[in-house]
Amino acid sequence: MEDLETSRHVVLSGCSGGGKSTLLAELGRRGFLIVPEPGRRIVAEELRGDGRALPWIDLPAFARQAIEVARSDRRSLGCADGWVFFDRGLVDAAVALQRSTDQRAASILEQDARYHRQVFLTPPWPEIFAVDTERRHTFTDAVAEYDRLLLAYHELGYDTILLPKIGVGERADFVLRHLH
Repeated sequence: MEDLETSRHVVLSGCSGGGKSTLLAELGRRGFLIVPEPGRRIVAEELRGDGRALPWIDLPAFARQAIEVARSDRRSLGCADGWVFFDRGLVDAAVALQRSTDQRAASILEQDARYHRQVFLTPPWPEIFAVDTERRHTFTDAVAEYDRLLLAYHELGYDTILLPKIGVGERADFVLRHLH
């Protein structure tokens, strides 16, 4: 896997309900490789069965599973050409595990290749936040999660770029203009 300076794996992170998935879909529509959020995939799978690895039931189990899914995503796209955009990823899952256990995110991630040094964060945006079957937490919970992620990405040495609250096409243009 590529190192920090050469990685073309770009993370979209930030506040739940801030428009990450919509932005990811737009980047996919423009021909870029995209990777959906591990957490949403896990929740959908767990809800189809009798799963217990749900963030509102067993956050440590959910976070550990999200780490494994994110690692698998990275391995499967390690040789991809061009930019690859991830809706969340390893750091987000490690921060969730850190929150629910005594494990530090940095130690969880020490064996993993880093993503691109620039990480794009969606800020809290109450006007578009919505609860659904896979996102059951409140806006206040989402803001607290955003604050944890912003701090973690800084502590891990990533350059965080806050996405403006603009239309999805303009957001995609913003991301593409700022990548280097």
